[in-house]
Amino acid sequence: MSKSKQYWLVKTEPESFSIADLAKSPNQTTCWDGVRNYQARNFLRDEMKLGDDVLFYHSNAEPPVVMGTCVVVREAYPDHTAWDKKDHHYDPKASPDNPIWQMVDLKLVETFDHPVTLPELRAVKSLAKMELLRQGSRLSVQPVKPNEFKTVVALGRKK
Repeated sequence: MSKSKQYWLVKTEPESFSIADLAKSPNQTTCWDGVRNYQARNFLRDEMKLGDDVLFYHSNAEPPVVMGTCVVVREAYPDHTAWDKKDHHYDPKASPDNPIWQMVDLKLVETFDHPVTLPELRAVKSLAKMELLRQGSRLSVQPVKPNEFKTVVALGRKK
């Protein structure tokens, strides 16, 4: 029995990798590497599945903002940047024999006409329990409820 579609939010600092960078990537697709938190890694490894929809969030922007959506096009596989000593995501405990960290591939679906700011999200009553808005929420990969995803997408598409 296949699992039903799930929804996610991934955070990125736009100066490191923005939605514009994703749009310029070959086939508008990239590996989502560099996740170095065990809970976020577990979401990537154990729960993110082919076809899951993802909100693309610029976390270090002023204000932070949901820029658009993407979709999982490849399920979890070892994050090779962890054992590359030249990569800024290098982890000396990781190796090809002990990969520790995982990544998925994401493909751009849409860039919002109206990127949705964090203050706008906070103003929507139906989003009050969204993980992103929870005090102290810092995970770079987090689950999103289906109704939250639909609400954010509707906000992003408004003119």
